[in-house]
Amino acid sequence: MILGAALAVSVVSVTSGAYPLSTVDILGLLQGDLDDEIARMVLFDVRLPRLILGFLVGAVLAVSGAILQGLFRNPLADPGLIGVSAGASLAAVAVIVLGGTWLGGWLDLAGVWALPIAAFAGGSGTVFLAWRIARRAGRTSVATLLLAGIAINAIAGAGTGLLTFYSSDEELRSLTFWTMGSLGHAAWDDVAMAGPWLLLSLCAAPFLARPLDAFLLGEHVVGHLGYNADWAKRAAVLIAGLGVGAAVAVSGLIGFVGLVVPHLVRQALGAGHRIVIPASALAGGTLLVGADCLARVVVAPAELPIGLMMALIGGPFFLLLLLRTRIT
Repeated sequence: MILGAALAVSVVSVTSGAYPLSTVDILGLLQGDLDDEIARMVLFDVRLPRLILGFLVGAVLAVSGAILQGLFRNPLADPGLIGVSAGASLAAVAVIVLGGTWLGGWLDLAGVWALPIAAFAGGSGTVFLAWRIARRAGRTSVATLLLAGIAINAIAGAGTGLLTFYSSDEELRSLTFWTMGSLGHAAWDDVAMAGPWLLLSLCAAPFLARPLDAFLLGEHVVGHLGYNADWAKRAAVLIAGLGVGAAVAVSGLIGFVGLVVPHLVRQALGAGHRIVIPASALAGGTLLVGADCLARVVVAPAELPIGLMMALIGGPFFLLLLLRTRIT
């Protein structure tokens, strides 16, 4: 069912938009039977990279949420919990606000890649910092990792607020749209830059399925079942941090995918991570591509930030989840 939904949403994504393309046109362009240069440019240069990037970003956010919820044994955990989103946001806002003054030379060298590179470095750096704080005597404390993530989120949020306070009107507009998330500028360069990291994260995640199942029984049980608990924690944080850092770098901040999707998958298919991880990847990609389609058509020809669409979907679900958690 999820695979069918993914195929249907993919078709809608490449056919809907300001320039109409039918499925017949798509097949003609793919087979080389349709000689329409504008349609070819719209399909191959605009919609296909946006579809691929949206699916990969949604899949990684959902898989990272599934991994962290299993690691922390907390249904409210999501990729932002360990500070990766806040760190990426702080670095991106720093480039936007300080790029014209303090970072001029580096911006000239990095060009259009400056913002994604900074966001990726910021997200990865905060994950490494939280990890180092949680390490003691060769072991990693999950509780300390969680608290370190909360503290880093607060510090990065304060830094972002300070830079926002000193930003000009033009800079404020740029960073506002970036922090709301968007796939509007997706191009093959973005796919080439973030794609390998996103695919690496997706391919590595299934190897954590059995240790994460063991974590559900308690951290002390993991070693008794023959798994290295510290290695599993390290791998889970690394996979989630690198994947989410790459996703935030090319799409901005998109919340709730990592929180909502794993819950829906667990309710439908059970708690085993051998099913939850691949199903979350498929469902997360489908949800984000579907939300992107809605963002493009709701106020056409303008376009809503996809972060707003996900907040409209995820916000009510999160409140419902909190109420159910309080009741149980």
